[in-house]
Amino acid sequence: MQINHDTQCALDDVVDLLNTAPDGDTPDGLATVADLRDYVQRNNLSGVGELTESDVAAVRSVRERFAQIFAAPDARTASELVNGLVAEAGTTPQLTNHDGYDWHVHYFAPGASVARHLAADGGMALAFIIVAGEQDRLRRCEAPDCPRAFIDLSRNRSRRYCDSRTCGNRLHVAAYRARQRESADTPG
Repeated sequence: MQINHDTQCALDDVVDLLNTAPDGDTPDGLATVADLRDYVQRNNLSGVGELTESDVAAVRSVRERFAQIFAAPDARTASELVNGLVAEAGTTPQLTNHDGYDWHVHYFAPGASVARHLAADGGMALAFIIVAGEQDRLRRCEAPDCPRAFIDLSRNRSRRYCDSRTCGNRLHVAAYRARQRESADTPG
């Protein structure tokens, strides 16, 4: 699947936002204004002004909406969720070139809050995935103890883990050790 740089950046922002959600032993990665500021800086979000507690709450709400889209059972449900998110964000497509980037489209209105920025750009990026018939690429890690989100952009749609170096290797090593124990316990 080919996607442009802007859509890739927006999808990366969505995945990073989803992966800030609390789960089990993992605390909420967006608990404070400082956490949100770190997220904004880590993802190079442009045009974000002073952040407040209300921004934290609004972005957490957008995060929940993205989680619903990832969990949608079919394209119709996902599209309804995306349509609602994008409409509420007040999507206003505009061409821009800034910070050393060539012309690209922002879907958020100038001066939009960080939550509306994420909802508009992330929602449109997810819309492009759905339009392409690729909703099944929106995934959660298959490691039993890992809830992290990712978007499988592999050519053959074979990615199963959020990170093959951590979750994938850990599960492969565990399976290998289990086979080794099993063969050691089997009388020869």
